[in-house]
Amino acid sequence: MRKTTAIITGLILLSFIISIYFYPLVPEAMATHWNSRGEVNGYMSRFWGLFSMPLLITGLAVFYLAIPRTDLTRMNLVKFGKHHEGYVIFLIFFLLAAHLQILLWNTGIRINPNAVLPVGIGILFYYIGILMQNSERNWFLGIKTPWTLSSDKTWKKTNRLGGKLFRIAGIVAVAGIFFPGFEFIFILGPALFIVGVTAIYSYLEYQKELKETESQIKI
Repeated sequence: MRKTTAIITGLILLSFIISIYFYPLVPEAMATHWNSRGEVNGYMSRFWGLFSMPLLITGLAVFYLAIPRTDLTRMNLVKFGKHHEGYVIFLIFFLLAAHLQILLWNTGIRINPNAVLPVGIGILFYYIGILMQNSERNWFLGIKTPWTLSSDKTWKKTNRLGGKLFRIAGIVAVAGIFFPGFEFIFILGPALFIVGVTAIYSYLEYQKELKETESQIKI
């Protein structure tokens, strides 16, 4: 955890250093949002355009690093701690890359976010799949439904399924770059599908477990 904290702290400092460096290079009104066609449709003032992402990264880092200390099932978190820490580091790298793309765009280096965002999110989805497949029951990370939180067996089965589906979703998200204008369908579509499928699956698995338990009690 100390090594992970040091890496994350370094990335946070790097995000602020990059923002300070770009301060005199970007306009007063910064482009910060693009539509599905890659056209700018949102702006921020220079200060918020430069520092909203570093502040977001800082907040997320504090939140995720605090999870092991606040979760009532923290011993379960310890069991897949390296995957949790790897996820936090990768998430920060992803946000830092998105931040750099915004800054470069505002200095005249026009890298289309719709061409690179699906790749970043696809890799993120893939790693989330790995995290899920290695997770143990907890209140913060993984597929959390009333049924997975009530049973270790249902948790494991549901998150193993969700992990496989998210890894596939990561590949689908990357494929979105070949369909300009429809990238977000390739990202949101699979994600919503996984949410629905795993919710139903967790309910069915929990009911199945209850019936098996009742049968054993009767015997």
